[in-house]
Amino acid sequence: MRIEIMKELMGYERADGTFGIRNHVVVLPAVVCANGVVEAIAREVPEVVPLLHGHGCGRGGIDVKCHTTILQHICRNPNVAGALVVGLGCEFVSAERIESMSAAAGRTIKRLMIQDEGGSQKAAAKGVEIVREMLAEAARQEKKPFTPDKLVIGLECGGSDAFSGVTANPGIGKASDTLVDLGATVILTETTEMIGTSHILERRAVNEEVRAKIAEIIDNQEKKTVEVMGPAAKLAIAPGNQDGGMSCIREKSLGCITKAGSRPIQQVVDYAEIPTKKGVIIMDGPGYDAESITGLAACGAQIMIFSTGRGTPLGFPIAPVIKVASTGRLYQRMQDDMDINAGIVLEGGTLDDVGNSIIELIERVICGEQTKAEINKQNGILALYTQTTSF
Repeated sequence: MRIEIMKELMGYERADGTFGIRNHVVVLPAVVCANGVVEAIAREVPEVVPLLHGHGCGRGGIDVKCHTTILQHICRNPNVAGALVVGLGCEFVSAERIESMSAAAGRTIKRLMIQDEGGSQKAAAKGVEIVREMLAEAARQEKKPFTPDKLVIGLECGGSDAFSGVTANPGIGKASDTLVDLGATVILTETTEMIGTSHILERRAVNEEVRAKIAEIIDNQEKKTVEVMGPAAKLAIAPGNQDGGMSCIREKSLGCITKAGSRPIQQVVDYAEIPTKKGVIIMDGPGYDAESITGLAACGAQIMIFSTGRGTPLGFPIAPVIKVASTGRLYQRMQDDMDINAGIVLEGGTLDDVGNSIIELIERVICGEQTKAEINKQNGILALYTQTTSF
């Protein structure tokens, strides 16, 4: 690894001391009923990022609390310069609370209530005025230098094949070690894909408290998986994983955890919880990619590194997602979607080569280069993790 890496990083400084590598103004519905107004604002002002989702009401207390936290923390993501929260006026997830908690963290945030404004068209018209002011304010902000300890990198894998645990995931692990050695934070998640590896991860815990928490979340997830899937729980992998040559969840897990490299695990956080430690962090979260990367963004990740063996184009609205292909064949077949070819390991290259390529691309992405997901506008939606049924 060259000595001068990560020496000239530039980003947007936020009031809470974090740095964004993008400078988005987002429009966020507090509830699904407000999606239409959010879309109307985005049509009129396409420079904003609409963050549509399908929740905000009709669920139990645990999900109301979780979804409120997610939306608050998305507004606090370092890549967000300002946010307009659009509520209806009678939902469980409070737009007012999202606004107040995010503003307390030093974000520029405004609230708009459809019922108070007299309907959708009036609310959309007022929203357009608000976001145009926010965009003007964001445009005046200049980049400042920052150090690697301000970086938070989310780690994800989706659509794995039999080579993911041999090439892409451990290649990401090499990059993770470099990032942590430079002072950055990397967040491993997808607790389902840690089943069968507790003994490995526990050995990396920085203390007994962290070790016990690792054991607890993996045990709980395994029990939950058995409750849902019964005898099929030992599989717990998607059809595409099986088609790619994987046989069971433990096989997938052994590859998944290598994304976090080899450095000590400093903390275990809940889904969407912002870490208080630096280094390797585990976020207790689902294996479903869309919900997982939403949680990582809520944790404060400015960039995500996403390995795939089958070819997953999914990106995220406010954070660049770097796609790492497990084989050269996949990289060549889906060049429109893949950023890094980890398949060079099968052709004479090394895992260090993959790690170096990832670090170099992270630097370029921080400087403004777009990932393939950004170029393709593969933004998807906010997929909010749910634990209760609707009523």
